[in-house]
Amino acid sequence: MEIIIGTIPPLKAQEQKLPSKGSPAIDAELLHVRPPRKGTAGPSGIERRNKQASDPRIGRVLTIMVPDARLLPSDIDTAKYDVSIRFIRR
Repeated sequence: MEIIIGTIPPLKAQEQKLPSKGSPAIDAELLHVRPPRKGTAGPSGIERRNKQASDPRIGRVLTIMVPDARLLPSDIDTAKYDVSIRFIRR
């Protein structure tokens, strides 16, 4: 009988594959549609938001939910990505 005391070697971290440019579309659900932001001046007339942002007047803000977040890039919060959407009527 052989007794070995110690630990197993650490497992290699699996690399998360980023969707390639030619990857299939990711299904998402449209949760909410709202008009663009308007200025939010406080009582003093000064803009309350720290970030100077202006939405286009003819734009719409869409809130979407992706059911499987593993399909999204891991750095989606920090990197800039181009997003294309296609609407399919149910």
